[in-house]
Amino acid sequence: MDKSMRKAVSTEKAPLPPPFLSQGLIVGDMIYCSGQIPVDPKTGALVRGSIQDQTKQILRNLAAVLEAGGSSLQDTVKVNILTDMANFSAMNEAYASFFGEPKPVRTCVAVKTLPLGADVEIECSGLVTASRKSKL
Repeated sequence: MDKSMRKAVSTEKAPLPPPFLSQGLIVGDMIYCSGQIPVDPKTGALVRGSIQDQTKQILRNLAAVLEAGGSSLQDTVKVNILTDMANFSAMNEAYASFFGEPKPVRTCVAVKTLPLGADVEIECSGLVTASRKSKL
């Protein structure tokens, strides 16, 4: 693949990533977002509230990256979630409020530990709309 077909996405409205990855990457008409844990981009601190609070922070972070890349949560195609299954129900309550119909496809994987001791990590990929892509 020609590297010119790939464009890194970065926004200060989401936590800055470590130097070994991008917040997002546009390839063709798709944007792929790196996994986010519940970090407040203003403070750089991990959000420690309820699993719903953490899930909402992550989805706000992902929404910012998607928007910076010409997409949105409503254009999301695939979501991957890493969490302890004890959090599954509560996480779903917050998650469901962020997506309209049709809902994106999704995988949820049970894990023992996540970076910085977070309780949930979410990544997603979505469509970059032609009208938004022309503005990038």
